[in-house]
Amino acid sequence: MPLIAEQLGSGPELVFLHGWGLNSAVWKNFVAGLSHEYRITLIDLPGFGVNNQILPDNYNLDAITTMIGEVLPSASVLIGWSLGGLVAQKLAIEYPDRVQRLICVATTPKFKAEINWPGIKPEVLKAFASQLHSDVNATVNRFLAIQAMGSPRAKADILALKSLLDERPAAAAAALSGGLEILRQADIRSQLPAIQCPTLRIYGKKDSLVPVAVTEEVERLQPASVSMLFPGASHAPFISHANEFETAIRDYLTN
Repeated sequence: MPLIAEQLGSGPELVFLHGWGLNSAVWKNFVAGLSHEYRITLIDLPGFGVNNQILPDNYNLDAITTMIGEVLPSASVLIGWSLGGLVAQKLAIEYPDRVQRLICVATTPKFKAEINWPGIKPEVLKAFASQLHSDVNATVNRFLAIQAMGSPRAKADILALKSLLDERPAAAAAALSGGLEILRQADIRSQLPAIQCPTLRIYGKKDSLVPVAVTEEVERLQPASVSMLFPGASHAPFISHANEFETAIRDYLTN
């Protein structure tokens, strides 16, 4: 069964992919204004939101990339956040004729930290995976809290994300555990040179999941990409700095 892709507006194609534990409702407020000038496509990752009953046999990066590729419009500007940004990078590699531009928000080609690579500490990812088996809601809530950590309006950001999360069906357990495993295992650093489309990478200086130190490493792997830093933002700049984020996206799309 193909994934459900929701569309609104008309014009050039803008496609949005969300992060782990959430769904496309996180983009709801942001895309409202853009839909007057662009055709917006919101795709919940397999097992999340409206696609919570649509899962691959093996939940891995290749499988979910293929599923999203099947419903990806042609000549798209692809905007991916966090785990969705990892998928967006993979889509740009696997479907270069379909991705016109790539915008990566608080994401990386490899989430797990290792020697000489900033990221999420392995023990943190392991703890999330362990807790997921005993209390799904607590795990997701803890992840939301980490996403907002460091933001000057962290409590408001967490409440906003929770409210948006509840607007769509709860994620399937297999998608949550499979998504975490992707965060733990996926590494597409060697494939970044294959991304040929113009790429904007947006980071939050206070992001504890995608540390700002990764910026320099990614620029070495994809030197043609453009990096943008939100000094006061954590992991969800489109929530905490909505107006500035929209201005940045609009400026990039019109230049």
